[in-house]
Amino acid sequence: MTRGRRYRGVLAVGAGLVTLVAAGCGSGDDGGSGGGGDAAKVAFLMPDTGSTRYELHDRPGFEKRLKELCPTCQPLYNNADGSADKQQQQFNSALAQGAKVIVLDPVDSAAAASLVNAAHSKGVKVIAYDRPIPDIKVDFYVSFDNEKIGQSIATSLLEKVKAGGEVPAGSGLLLVNGSPTDAAAGLIKKGVHSAVDGSGIPVLAEYDTIEWKPENAQKFVSGQISRFGDKIIGVVAANDGTAGGSIAAFKAGGVNPNPPVSGNDATVAGLQLIIAGDQWNTISKPSEIVGGAAAEVAVKLINGETPETTGDLFGSPSKLYDPTLVTAENLKAEIVDKKINTVAELCTSEYAAACQKLGIS
Repeated sequence: MTRGRRYRGVLAVGAGLVTLVAAGCGSGDDGGSGGGGDAAKVAFLMPDTGSTRYELHDRPGFEKRLKELCPTCQPLYNNADGSADKQQQQFNSALAQGAKVIVLDPVDSAAAASLVNAAHSKGVKVIAYDRPIPDIKVDFYVSFDNEKIGQSIATSLLEKVKAGGEVPAGSGLLLVNGSPTDAAAGLIKKGVHSAVDGSGIPVLAEYDTIEWKPENAQKFVSGQISRFGDKIIGVVAANDGTAGGSIAAFKAGGVNPNPPVSGNDATVAGLQLIIAGDQWNTISKPSEIVGGAAAEVAVKLINGETPETTGDLFGSPSKLYDPTLVTAENLKAEIVDKKINTVAELCTSEYAAACQKLGIS
C-alpha cells in the first residue's frame, strides 16, 4: 500500500533536558535532542516481506521519529523474510553491534522469549512491536489493539450477514485466521470469537493461515467451497491478504458475487476490493503511528525515563492504539479525506467507475 500520511506525535516527550553520556542522546522540551558522545544504536527488526507495510510505512515512521528525537541515534534495520532462524541471527547481530534498544516484531512469538532473555542478560531493552511476546516480560509493547480489531471486523461482518434476512439452515461462516506463530493473530482470533461465539451464526470451518500467506488462505477456502458450496454466507478473514486469497477462491470457484469477507490493514489492494464490492470491511491503522511511537519509547528507555502506557498486556507495560473500521460507506472520509491514500492511488482504471459510484472521485 502506498500512503501519503502525515505523522502526528503520539507520545509526549518528557520536559527538561536529559543528557546521556554513554548513548549521546537526550530530549528537550520540544522533542528535539542533543548531547555528545557515541551514537546510540536502536535495532528495528521486522518479521516478513509478505506485507509491504514494513518497508513502506513502519520503517519510515520509526526512522523519521527516531531522527527527530535523537539525531545522533543510529537505526539498525533488518527484515527476517518470515524466518525465525534468520530473525535470531539478526537479533544476535544487533546485540553484537551494541544496540541499546531492540524493537522486535517477532516471526515466532513463543521462540522470541529466548531472544528477550539474551538481550536482558546484556542490559539491552526490548520493545515488542505489533506482535506481543506473551511468555516473557518485555520492557514495553507497542501496537494497535489487536483483540479490538478482531471484534470489530467480525461484528461488522455479522451485521452485514444478518441484514440479509434469516440465515438458512446449515449455513454459516468461515474463519480465516492469521499465522499460528503470531501472538497478535491469536489476539485478533480471540476478538473474532468474542463476536462470533453466541451470535447464532455457526462456524462451518476455521483455519490458522500458515505465515499469513494469501495462497494458503485461498487453498483452504477453495476446499471449503467444494465442501459447503453456497452454505458459506460470510468469511471473517484476519487481514487483507487472507481476505484477498479468500475472494480469489470464490472467483476461481465461479461464485459471483462472493459472500461478504472481512479484512484488516487497509492495504491498497484491500481498499480496492471494497470499492469493487468484493470485500466488506478492513481496518485502518496507519503503521507510521506505531513506528513513530516505538521510536519515542526507545528514546525514553535510553534516557532512563518511563514511557506512558495504556496498561499492561501479558505482564508488560503497553501502549495500544484504537483501530478504525472502514467499509465502502466511510472509505472516502477515513482514507481519502484523511490523506492516507489518494484518489489516484485507489481509483485506477479498473476501479474508476466504482469510485464514481461511491462518490470517491
